[in-house]
Amino acid sequence: MIYIGCHLSVLNGYQAMGRTMLDFGGNTFAYFTRNPRGGKSKDIMPDDADALNTLLKQANFGPLVAHGSYTMNLCAANPTTRANGLDMLGKDLRRMEYFPGNFYNFHPGSHVGQGTDTGVQLIADALNQTLWADMQTTVLLETMAGKGSEVGGSFEQLRAIIDRVALKQKLGVCFDTCHTWDAGYDLVGDLDGVLRHFDDVIGLDRLCAVHFNDSKNARGSHKDRHEKLGQGHIGADAMKRIALHPALGGRPFILETPNDAAGYIHEIRTVRHWLEACDG
Repeated sequence: MIYIGCHLSVLNGYQAMGRTMLDFGGNTFAYFTRNPRGGKSKDIMPDDADALNTLLKQANFGPLVAHGSYTMNLCAANPTTRANGLDMLGKDLRRMEYFPGNFYNFHPGSHVGQGTDTGVQLIADALNQTLWADMQTTVLLETMAGKGSEVGGSFEQLRAIIDRVALKQKLGVCFDTCHTWDAGYDLVGDLDGVLRHFDDVIGLDRLCAVHFNDSKNARGSHKDRHEKLGQGHIGADAMKRIALHPALGGRPFILETPNDAAGYIHEIRTVRHWLEACDG
């Protein structure tokens, strides 16, 4: 069993996202904590937050996977950019306390010529400054495609960040299928081997969520271009095997495919059909 949903807009409020996902047939969703290209966060009205939390419990939703802004670069070479990222992270995590027990996912960042080791250390430093012992959110590092100077294009790089964080019990990983494939991991020919390697390096107990996307690119392209399920280089058979893999059971699967609402409804139904056929 998995939870399935997609990214939704927070424009109409938090409870509205939950109702929209029920209409879509899903039981989890993702949303950006602020404009994905930067900017101010939408104000949270306590009544609206409470209404969403009630709906999530009533409808047996899985954990939500909030997403940090793409402009938040905790290992930027520019000190001002780095400070702005740290400010975003701190404010976002405080806002996540309105929705206890959920996930906050972010792209680790790009070292912009400083080197991977420096990038890893700067990201860990930022997490050490912002995490606190009784926070109710798990922070997820996302697996990346490894384009340019991105940090997180290998499981080992994510492990290196985790190892440098004091409150590592507050950390997990979001496994993006497109990114992981584009980084060079063979999800088509050796899914079991990829997951064993993840377990050896990081631990499957830290794999908390899945960004469920096909890829427009061949394996190892390091390009990060998502495709609709079954229409990319990963393909329908492998995407189905990922969805049904027992090591990934119980996680929220978030679609980030290039779709409109009708397309997401179709993909949610497709995944549900795979699960029902397997259970039958």
